[in-house]
Amino acid sequence: MEFISTPEDDTCMARMKVDERNRQPFGFLSGGASLALAENVAGVGSSALCPGCACVGIEVSGSHVQAVSEGDTVTAYARLQHSGKTLHVWQVDIKNSAGELISTVRVTNYVIKTKGK
Repeated sequence: MEFISTPEDDTCMARMKVDERNRQPFGFLSGGASLALAENVAGVGSSALCPGCACVGIEVSGSHVQAVSEGDTVTAYARLQHSGKTLHVWQVDIKNSAGELISTVRVTNYVIKTKGK
């Protein structure tokens, strides 16, 4: 997975190659791998907004709308929908290399203040 910096504080992006590590036996990107990508990119975004805090996913819900074959690369585009003191909600759209929507995922992160912060 490759994280890509963005100029806005409320967005985050990451790329992932579809290969033998994240595909189904049929040669398509696993839905679980898509959800993991979305949770990771949203977690990085929340962590960037809250340095020194632990940001953990508490809910991930996605819809997969198109298959992606092994060899392609997908990009997750995360945009912050809500930023509270303890909860962040992210909308993550995952697209293939042609820019077509593959999955749309909603991630809720819980922000835990560490001791002394």
